[in-house]
Amino acid sequence: MDRLQHRLAHLDALPQLTLLGLLSGIAAAGLIVAFRLSIELPLQSLLAGGADDFESLPQHWHFLLPFAGAVILGLMLQWLPPASRQVSIGHVLERLHNHQGRLPASNWVVQFFGGILALISGQSVGREGPAVHLGAGAASQLGQWLRLPNNCQRTLVGCGVASAIAASFNTPMAGVIFSMEVILMEYTVAGFIPVMLASVTGALIGQLVFGSDPAFSVGALQLNVLWELPLIALAGLVVAVFAAAFIKLQLLVNRRLTLPVWLKVSLAGAITGALALQYPQILGVGYDTIGQAMHGQLAVELLVGILLAKLLATAISGGVGIPGGCIGPMLFLGATLGGAIGWFIGTVTPDAGPNPAFYVLLGMTAMMAAVINAPLAALISVFELTQNPSTIFPAMLMIVVAVLTTRQLFRCEGLFVAQLEANGYSLKSGPMRRVLDRIGVRSVMETRFQRSNHRQTVTQLQQRLNQQPRWLVVDEPERERYLVAAADISAYLNSEERAGDESINLLEIPGRRWLLKPIDHQASLFEAQQQLQQLKADALCVERRATPWLSPVIGIVTQQHIDDHYQV
Repeated sequence: MDRLQHRLAHLDALPQLTLLGLLSGIAAAGLIVAFRLSIELPLQSLLAGGADDFESLPQHWHFLLPFAGAVILGLMLQWLPPASRQVSIGHVLERLHNHQGRLPASNWVVQFFGGILALISGQSVGREGPAVHLGAGAASQLGQWLRLPNNCQRTLVGCGVASAIAASFNTPMAGVIFSMEVILMEYTVAGFIPVMLASVTGALIGQLVFGSDPAFSVGALQLNVLWELPLIALAGLVVAVFAAAFIKLQLLVNRRLTLPVWLKVSLAGAITGALALQYPQILGVGYDTIGQAMHGQLAVELLVGILLAKLLATAISGGVGIPGGCIGPMLFLGATLGGAIGWFIGTVTPDAGPNPAFYVLLGMTAMMAAVINAPLAALISVFELTQNPSTIFPAMLMIVVAVLTTRQLFRCEGLFVAQLEANGYSLKSGPMRRVLDRIGVRSVMETRFQRSNHRQTVTQLQQRLNQQPRWLVVDEPERERYLVAAADISAYLNSEERAGDESINLLEIPGRRWLLKPIDHQASLFEAQQQLQQLKADALCVERRATPWLSPVIGIVTQQHIDDHYQV
């Protein structure tokens, strides 16, 4: 295990990372299967038309179910410590970028049971947020159990996310792209290979349990005439308006609604239930409603009503912290908006005869891309959910218009980043941090050192120097540690200044004495650089807490080690 930990600290530990990616994929997919079954089995027995058919419930349950579920959920969250209430994709991003990918087990346990309760009770949230958190949590827990270096924890989290997305939605390509674009926020070969294997593993396990059929079945779709492209670009502007409205409304609720947690969540459930009395389609994930919109089975008045009700219910639910996702609702909003846009274009240009499903798919893709600021992940996700490649070309145009307008005209960052910044967190990192975060301190540390007390005899020092160390670590209980260069000690022993002294104080000989501070052997080079700056240390001693009778110090890291690596 020590050899594995040491190897993983290096940048080129691709075979070991790939194996760990496979294990992470299995763990994440297993957890997702348990999560989905815990939701779908009760709903299939409760609802007449399947797990999404909340419309089949008696009307009074359209209000009572989400309200009662929100009350129970709110009381549960109120009882928990504030730190344990942080769930979903935003929490994963914050822990990945500010805590080296170490996700507390308590949070993803809350996500598991809270997400089940939220989705069974019909809250206006999706299951992809819980899936991302659970996949990341399973992978992070594996890394923490094995005490792996922090530099590979990031890749493991990416593997868990990719596997979870693939297992939950049968979208292996989207799992990879979402993990790299939204979670890791970088594309590297060392990251791609393990993440791809994890995603394949998740998709395989998901298909064995849930089947391999796409989520939505649509016929052949294509762009009828090229002069529809200007209309598609205009439709992208409309999507941007609703995307920006959703982001701003959710941030407003998050910032201004300062009630106790149980009351906020209960209020969100009451609003969702009240809206569901008129539009029960907004309850739950709503994939059945997306399918109806694709096949042109919903009147335009109903599409607009569902769109506005879903936007309001989802923004409030997400703003108060109900443990669910927003990507599923974004696909829902995009589908209903796309259906309304398709009806309008069909009215204006009856000769073109646009297929309703065509604009439904475009709306889904553009809305997801604009809200989470992930154009490629959105494009691949909708492609895999429908397995229809004919919409890729026009979807790219609508995505460009929607994302640019949302960011530049309305000044809206992606929802996850905007949420974290509104709550005082930052995900900003420069190129130096990205490079140094990929390397563990064990890969660059100097191991040619000897431990010593501050006072030694000449004979003792000569015996130590015969082993050709580069440094002597002056390490004594209840004292500061210092680093003394072996070259300085050798020069002093051979100088006339020693004047026959047999007992030498290493802290008084000529030469530089480096103040040493400890750092854990799992740390990355970026953490080492932060430690040097914050503690005003000259060097760091890399420690591994093993057995009480062995020294915990296993190596030395200086600023020069970090600089040399970054420059290379």
